[in-house]
Amino acid sequence: MSSNDSQANVTPGLGWLLASPIGRVGREPYWLVLFLVWIVIGIAINIWFGSMDSDVAIDDLNLQGFVESNPLFPILFFVLQWVELALVIKRCQDIGISGFTALLIFIPGINIIVVFVLGFMPSEQGPNRFGPFPNSYYRRKT
Repeated sequence: MSSNDSQANVTPGLGWLLASPIGRVGREPYWLVLFLVWIVIGIAINIWFGSMDSDVAIDDLNLQGFVESNPLFPILFFVLQWVELALVIKRCQDIGISGFTALLIFIPGINIIVVFVLGFMPSEQGPNRFGPFPNSYYRRKT
């Protein structure tokens, strides 16, 4: 174990994976958490469709109606967006690029491409400035 490894968290928890933008994340946990986020979004949309009248036309569907159908949906989507952003930042850092690149997920059309490209790019071999290896991060010196 090198001196840098002693200053690293090599066994971060689920809270770090879902909420923290600090560190590196490998491809497997990246895809697993993204699928979880997409499943939760799918369930929310299914609940919305289930709560609508059957005579509503597809043309009448809009974001405002979705948000108004359940007051918890905006909170849910804010949390899910944060989870996705934190995950994409860590994935960027894992391949050795700045986490600011993750802001591309807020550009419609480009966001899907960015998420998939990052998911297929291999991790940077060895330590980088964000962590000693995938699924880890350096601790701040106190």
